[in-house]
Amino acid sequence: MTRRLLVSLIVLCSVLLAGPASAALGLGQTAPDMALSDVQGKPLRLSDYRGRHVVLEWNNPGCPFVRKHYRSGNMQALQAEARGQGVVWLTVNSTADGSADFLTPQQMARWLAEQKATPSTALMDESGELGRAMGARSALHMFILNPRGELIYAGAVDSIASAKAEDIQTATNYVRQGLKEALAGQPLSVATSRPYGCPITYR
Repeated sequence: MTRRLLVSLIVLCSVLLAGPASAALGLGQTAPDMALSDVQGKPLRLSDYRGRHVVLEWNNPGCPFVRKHYRSGNMQALQAEARGQGVVWLTVNSTADGSADFLTPQQMARWLAEQKATPSTALMDESGELGRAMGARSALHMFILNPRGELIYAGAVDSIASAKAEDIQTATNYVRQGLKEALAGQPLSVATSRPYGCPITYR
């Protein structure tokens, strides 16, 4: 099997397994306010960030689609840009313990530091409670909440479901576009899209 064919099959399977972007949490609904912990063990809740826009990025460092956006620096740039506008960025790992891709909080923190990532904080969701409540299907499933904690975007990070870094420049970045519109007080032109990435291994 050629490398190109293998990559194509990975992309196809990942897009199909990610499924449609119909989140368990519907547009306009308030995100669940459950007790969570960051990679340092600090307790927090989504309601701690009321009054600010929030991005939730589902992450799995073992996923080639995640590596595409981090090795290229695309995700780090998006994080820095969003935070510079006062947006809270939460990187979430819901991979179950026992999975081949499972990382401890310390390992997750180390990986983010190695990538020079700058989320506001990184959350560990080993139980999968937050992921299931939000309807997160894949690593790279993205969500945007408005200052009231209501869902205004659910779907892919951008418009090209590919593991190739060269596609980043020609893709429409739905998260950047959505934040620009939301911060300007405008309705989002794309409020949902089909997420792509590696299916989340829940407990």
